[in-house]
Amino acid sequence: MKNKWLFFGILVLLLGACKPEQNEYKPTPYEFNIPLFFPNQTSIPADNPMTIEGVELGRKLFYDPRLSGREIPGEISNCASCHHQENSFEAGHPIAEAHHAMLPLVNLAWNTTGLGWNGSVNTLEDMVLAAVTAENEINGDTTQIVNYLQASDDYPTLFLKAFGNNRITFKNVQRAIAQFVRSLVSANSKFDQYLRGETQLSQDELNGYVLFVTEEGADCFHCHGSGTGNALMTTNLFYCNGLDNTFNDQYDRYSVTLKSIDRGNYKAPTLRNIAVSAPYMHDGRFQTIDQVIDFYSDSVKYSEQISPLMHHVMQGGVRLTEEEKTQLKAFLNTLTDEDFINNPNYAKPE
Repeated sequence: MKNKWLFFGILVLLLGACKPEQNEYKPTPYEFNIPLFFPNQTSIPADNPMTIEGVELGRKLFYDPRLSGREIPGEISNCASCHHQENSFEAGHPIAEAHHAMLPLVNLAWNTTGLGWNGSVNTLEDMVLAAVTAENEINGDTTQIVNYLQASDDYPTLFLKAFGNNRITFKNVQRAIAQFVRSLVSANSKFDQYLRGETQLSQDELNGYVLFVTEEGADCFHCHGSGTGNALMTTNLFYCNGLDNTFNDQYDRYSVTLKSIDRGNYKAPTLRNIAVSAPYMHDGRFQTIDQVIDFYSDSVKYSEQISPLMHHVMQGGVRLTEEEKTQLKAFLNTLTDEDFINNPNYAKPE
């Protein structure tokens, strides 16, 4: 009997040694400050609060080619393969295999209407899973990725500090990258500084702002906000803006809702950092801001699905003069946030 209990005690000790290390250290809450004129409501989920350790882990994963789970990374091996900081975390060029131009990863902590051009992905955590496993993106295997990260020298400790357990799960990979992406806040462009009373706009920039926020002018503000009313520079809603009048794209908003009125509808992207986030439109058909302004000025097409906010569709657009186009572009250039696209906290870790 004595030997039996001795054997049982040794077995308990061995099983205890096999358990993943638990962490009594509590992650440090991340101080998430809401900028002036931004909405108070965010999409930060209760089951994935932002922490300093979680954001830093997500940053490392965002840039790490090991995210692909392959010893020899392919052309697209991590999030940063397609989302470049200098382009407001957009690709900066068309991604042919992805069917659409990329959307910038900026101020997504305030997005509550679904992600992507058609809103088919509900959360940033889901977006990480979709991007990692999609054949036309990273094309990784989650089990292989977890095994690869688990065998590394650094990641078990980093996951321990961020999530209290050194046993890596892909769910925590999703959580960490989502935390980092939510930390990507752009709120210090020249226009932001103007709204805060810290600088003045030039006359052309100011005239362009007036055009931006008036229906008689460029009529942009209904879909892209107006600054003090919506500093995100997007409503995050979906519109048919008159790019086409026949629709055969299987990735538009209709593919999500199955409502015929949603054919040819796509999310209105933020105009923040628009000068550095070409190409433009869901399919990347425009390479310059000038082409976009020309389109809205005189090339808008009518269809039954056209947004009722496109007030000038029957005359082909807003019919701006060349001077007004110059002024509107001058205003759009004030939306570039140099601090954001050069912030070392968002860059690839050393």
